Amino acid sequence: MNAAIQPGQQVPGADTRIETIDMHTGGEPVRIVTKGYPAISGGTILEKRRFARDHLDAFRRLIMFEPRGHYDMYGVLPVAPDLPGADMAVLFIHNEGYSTMCGHATIALGRYALDQGMIKAGADSMARLNLQCPCGLVEVSVAASGPDKGRVSFISVPAFAFALDVVIDLPGKGKVTLDIGYGGAFYAFLPAGVFGLDVRSSPTGELVAAASAVTRAVQAQVKLHHPDDPDLAFLYGTILTDGGDGASGPTANICVFAANEVDRSPTGSGVTARLALMAARGEIADQAWRQFESVTGAIFQGRVASHLRTGEFPAIRAEVAGRAYYTGRASFTVEPEDPLAGGFLLR
Repeated sequence: MNAAIQPGQQVPGADTRIETIDMHTGGEPVRIVTKGYPAISGGTILEKRRFARDHLDAFRRLIMFEPRGHYDMYGVLPVAPDLPGADMAVLFIHNEGYSTMCGHATIALGRYALDQGMIKAGADSMARLNLQCPCGLVEVSVAASGPDKGRVSFISVPAFAFALDVVIDLPGKGKVTLDIGYGGAFYAFLPAGVFGLDVRSSPTGELVAAASAVTRAVQAQVKLHHPDDPDLAFLYGTILTDGGDGASGPTANICVFAANEVDRSPTGSGVTARLALMAARGEIADQAWRQFESVTGAIFQGRVASHLRTGEFPAIRAEVAGRAYYTGRASFTVEPEDPLAGGFLLR
């Protein structure tokens, strides 16, 4: 699939030079833009998200798509914050567009902000970052020293169970029951066993096909809404689980989001939404840590930190923790005569 430039889009040219620092969290890439991206206009972060989508999308594709990226690449665009008390604000980008929340990138950004001197550790050896995401303000803590050095956790935006035991009609299979949770983004959740699959051992392609079919069906049959802003009311993907709760050992899941992109990490916003669903069902005690495992074997820890309401929904704030690592730096350029300069995707 070649990238097509839409009317009204700015186009990368010979003077383009986008610099990045690359990291990963649980194997899921985080490409942080540090220099060279065009200015992103807008009074609020959601306005900035719309501006980037409507006017600068060719630059997203430039650094996410091949030959500079790949189908499952993920990135971060720092922007000016508009919330009081925010130290930093970001947009999240991927193969399809612009996410509203990303836990694995938030964990990477916590370490990045400490290493770049944007935040400093206090007397308790913890550095704190107030990070504005499109879904709201996320409180990030980074262990700067001691046995947990490098461990990053964040307190989520209000997360809630949008609907429990929703029945959808899945083409080729019939009626399927699932839950829909919000953890900064909306996900559908159901056990992989519904399809005769196992998230730890079944072929990834089969898991992706099943999850993608669920996403399409939910998008067609269930109308979502969010009490804060209609821009947040879309199904980001489907998470297939092993049916466990992470109490006695890690519970595994696979998240398939955007355009069939597979999260290599346990998915921070997905863990947040799973915790909200557990809380709604009375399956988890407050402050009780649970473990969540991804397709790479990476582990996030998560717990219910507090309770509140958001609009008509009983909600929680979750705390999710993990670790991120550096993989390199890059400076991306464009040769105008290159017929594939704008990027393409193969799968």
